[in-house]
Amino acid sequence: MSGQFLKARQTKYAAYAATYIAVVMAIIAAANLLANRYEKSFDSTSNKRYSLSGQTVKIVNGLKQDATITYYDQASRFQSAKDQLDLYANLSHKIHVEYVDPDKNPQAAREAGIKNYGTAVVRVGANKQEAKGLNEEGITGAFIRDLKNTTRTVCFVTGSGEHQIDDPSRNGYSVFKELLGKDEYATKSVDLLQKAEIPGECTVFVVAGPTGDYQQPEVDALKKFVENGGRALFMLDPPLKMGRSEIADNDALTSVLEGWGITVDKDLILDMNPIGQLAGLGPQVALVTSYDSHPIVSEMKGTATGFPLSRSVVVKGGSKTTVGKLFGSSESSLATEKLDSPKVDPSDPKNKKGPLTIAAAGSYNNGKENSQGRFVVIGSSSWAANSFIKFNGNRDLALNAMNWLSSDEDLISIRPKEPEDRRITLTRAQMSWIRLTSQFLLPLLVIFAGVSVWWRRR
Repeated sequence: MSGQFLKARQTKYAAYAATYIAVVMAIIAAANLLANRYEKSFDSTSNKRYSLSGQTVKIVNGLKQDATITYYDQASRFQSAKDQLDLYANLSHKIHVEYVDPDKNPQAAREAGIKNYGTAVVRVGANKQEAKGLNEEGITGAFIRDLKNTTRTVCFVTGSGEHQIDDPSRNGYSVFKELLGKDEYATKSVDLLQKAEIPGECTVFVVAGPTGDYQQPEVDALKKFVENGGRALFMLDPPLKMGRSEIADNDALTSVLEGWGITVDKDLILDMNPIGQLAGLGPQVALVTSYDSHPIVSEMKGTATGFPLSRSVVVKGGSKTTVGKLFGSSESSLATEKLDSPKVDPSDPKNKKGPLTIAAAGSYNNGKENSQGRFVVIGSSSWAANSFIKFNGNRDLALNAMNWLSSDEDLISIRPKEPEDRRITLTRAQMSWIRLTSQFLLPLLVIFAGVSVWWRRR
């Protein structure tokens, strides 16, 4: 009787085990089926290094026709490109990815003009561009060139102490120039002192922190350019009168801006926001964390930007212009008109209280159809210099302003982030302490604990 009972129990447990195995196998099969049909992934890295940026998502989702990414390499190397290219294919059903082995299909490679293994070509409609790399910047850059098949040139004025685009020092704009190149803008310097005329090839003209006064012919050229439908970015620092390099008032230029509805005040903003101090910023760097409603800053909610040595601007509007605020300083900021001394009394009743507008954008209506002038005025220029443009959202702001000025609003977004450097740098003393701890203190601690346990049990 007991044998029959034991046999019955064994049969019962075997049935349970078979059921559990069947259920587990069914779950695994269903998971594999769903994974193959709906390929999803989660990027847990802090800077989303394995996800495509908002800029790429916006460009791909805005495609009005199918696009094809063709990768040319040896078949054994296709897998190395698949992870990156699948990110694009998973964004939209309009993106198709093809793989071609030039050794097995030399005719296709010859027709595409492929010279090197590992080349990706992006085709949108009849336009075709070779990616400058297999990373996101390379492939998305090819999409941009396909969609923006006209040359767009950003011209920087020179001759009056402005930041220079070929200057790699901390005060130069060489990084800004590099970023513009990644968005497929050409750049050049223009000296208005030699010829007071904006070249016709300039899509956008940039005045980047002049330290000297512009002469009237230069100012007239800038005014004529915008009012005839041109686009310009004005970055004007406070007219500081201290140290060896004073900054001129540039009254002729600011008078033109005032006529367009933006008054540039002669003051210096000091930001007493404790958040900025926690971020390692001094009071002479205005920290911006909130933005108004405008295409330039619409994608920047939750992103901080910083503006060293800023002045305030006042938005009034003009008879032929429509002007709006972009962003301003915090409520804990103030502005002083004492520009000849590094010592400022925060409790001075003459100080203007924050928040204070730092940047504004406007359009000039010249009566011509589809020929509005556009302009952006920012009360600081060092925020776009090599030493500061990589601070949080500064580079996104710089490129978004350029996109809006050149009527490329479809490119306005958050760009791919630079890879984070997570290497640990240690001093010689720190290295010695780690070596001492790992080689001697920790082993001694283990030995001591073992001896203590042995002694208690003895």
